[in-house]
Amino acid sequence: MNHDKQMIRVLIAKVGLDGHDRGVKIVARCLRDAGMDVIYTGLHRSPEEVVTAAVQEDVDVLGVSLLSGAHMTIFPALLKLLRERKAEDIIVLGGGVMPDEDVVKLKEMGVKEVLLQDTPPEQIVTTVRRLVAERGPR
Repeated sequence: MNHDKQMIRVLIAKVGLDGHDRGVKIVARCLRDAGMDVIYTGLHRSPEEVVTAAVQEDVDVLGVSLLSGAHMTIFPALLKLLRERKAEDIIVLGGGVMPDEDVVKLKEMGVKEVLLQDTPPEQIVTTVRRLVAERGPR
């Protein structure tokens, strides 16, 4: 896929019991306004549902927003499922509220970037574009 011509496709998901989606809807809107194709899965998804949707929709980026504190179990599960489906070229981003030491661990396990709650929308757009450009065409 040539991303100079192709639109960046992003799947945004809320995994687990976290019932807050105002922030994730703002992120989805700012990515759409920047010209990206954004799919939002809605609340209370399982890692399996999210990975299945990401693979079926052939997305470039899977963005998972978590405020529930379950990030150290959910992200390893997502990364494992992506590996099992041979879909490691999907860029995984985390967002929400996470302690700094967990952010370091998440990046070590393969989460490309963690955008915390106070990240400005323009920075989210820039980060997504940069990561897709760094990955290159697939």
